[in-house]
Amino acid sequence: MTLQQEIVGNAMQMAVVNLGLGQTVYCEAGKFLFKTTNVTMETRLSGPSGGGQPSGGGGMGGMLRQAVGTAMQAGQRALAGESLAFQYFTSTGGEGTVGFAGVLPGEMRALELDGTRAWFAEKDAFVAAESTVRFGIAFQGGRTGRSGGEGFVLEKFTGQGTVIIAGAGNFIDLNPADFGGRIEVDTGCVVAFEEGIQYGVQRIGGLNRQGLMNAVFGGEGLSLATLEGNGRVILQSLTIESLANALRKAQGGDKQGPTGGLFSTDAG
Repeated sequence: MTLQQEIVGNAMQMAVVNLGLGQTVYCEAGKFLFKTTNVTMETRLSGPSGGGQPSGGGGMGGMLRQAVGTAMQAGQRALAGESLAFQYFTSTGGEGTVGFAGVLPGEMRALELDGTRAWFAEKDAFVAAESTVRFGIAFQGGRTGRSGGEGFVLEKFTGQGTVIIAGAGNFIDLNPADFGGRIEVDTGCVVAFEEGIQYGVQRIGGLNRQGLMNAVFGGEGLSLATLEGNGRVILQSLTIESLANALRKAQGGDKQGPTGGLFSTDAG
């Protein structure tokens, strides 16, 4: 059954999901807004197993395997800085409604998975998904992880069904194939991309005068994210770093001057 959902709002969007009888949707803890009374809510450490409800099976051995699998999933999410728990919502008496939202002012997007391609997203982009969509963690290579705005990990979605993601600011959809096969992006602007897109990080310029000017005065640091291939890429117009800097300035806590944090004059 396709997930019936509508994304509403402007600066801070929300997703309103209509569930059929017995249909289940799950979200990351902390992104639930509201529900109708005929929708049950259950919090679990385990993610969906691809068919909705986790199944132990096989008596004590099956229960042990399930417990170990749950612990490994929770451990992966903890290493990734994600929430340890998921909240599951099931309509039990006719149709029900549930509302979800992200944590930053910005857009949301519903992605439809057909089972042939996975999707990858930045940390904390996941909002909610059908129980037929599997949530996982994809660990990036050391060099890419240390340099990229997404840290060492990306969220990974597989299976079939609808997954809802959120980001900051406005979204733009691009395909690197339309731009010669490769685009270079501020590391904090990547929201999500399809499987088949090669994600990497490259240094801006060399260790010369212009390279140092880019790093110190350009506001991009030393690296850019690279996205190569033929597939869908979603970028956001606002980065968490730029939002944090704007908030510090508004609170009078940014006394950095033109060079940014390198020569900060903030004694506190």
